[in-house]
Amino acid sequence: MPAALEHLAHVDAPASVPDAARLLNFLDLLPDPCGRRGRRYPLDALLGAAAASVLAGARSMVAIGEWIADAPSWVLRTLGFPPDPLTGHVPAPHSATLRRLLARLDGDALDEVIGAFLTDRASRPGHDAGRRAVAVDGKTLRGSRHSGQAAVALLAAMEHTGSVLAQRQVADKSNEIPAFAPLLDTMDLAGAVVTADALHTQHNHGPPGPANRPLAARTGHRQTHHRTCLPDHQPRSG
Repeated sequence: MPAALEHLAHVDAPASVPDAARLLNFLDLLPDPCGRRGRRYPLDALLGAAAASVLAGARSMVAIGEWIADAPSWVLRTLGFPPDPLTGHVPAPHSATLRRLLARLDGDALDEVIGAFLTDRASRPGHDAGRRAVAVDGKTLRGSRHSGQAAVALLAAMEHTGSVLAQRQVADKSNEIPAFAPLLDTMDLAGAVVTADALHTQHNHGPPGPANRPLAARTGHRQTHHRTCLPDHQPRSG
């Protein structure tokens, strides 16, 4: 399953279709990698259906394809699939169509869109209105390691409830540091408490100073509270 859809695998969504329908408003911002000629299904409908399936419990491309194939017409209509003008029937896309789209789509752009949706979702009435706590940490994408290919490494920003707000892929032969500031730049963190591990206190990763000063300087989020854990060998200044 693509890394961007992994965001949604950790979301508590008792009503997966309405949640995915709200995601459609954010998907309009994505550039479509497919040309208009010969296009049968709207981009937002395809991605909305994939999102609904993951919110409903699908955890693989096979399961996503099966969920979409079994979806009733009203679900497909809700997610933006157009009916046949002659019969009124709403055809479901073949799983290969979705696979090809996801292979060509800008993964970072999809990450940002889904992260924006989850941030908006968390701010709606019914969610805790207290100070947000956001943890930045690295992880490895399940099932991404193959013979001759290292596992895909991701840097994710997560609420302390476990919901993933945004994530970026860490470049091969690199580490989390170059991905850190671009990751946080995609989110509104005003008033939030952001935590990160000791990797992000390195002096060549920001100006020297207290543990939270390099972090704030790198991200530019001046209304954000930053906390990092310094190792014993890291010099301290204040």
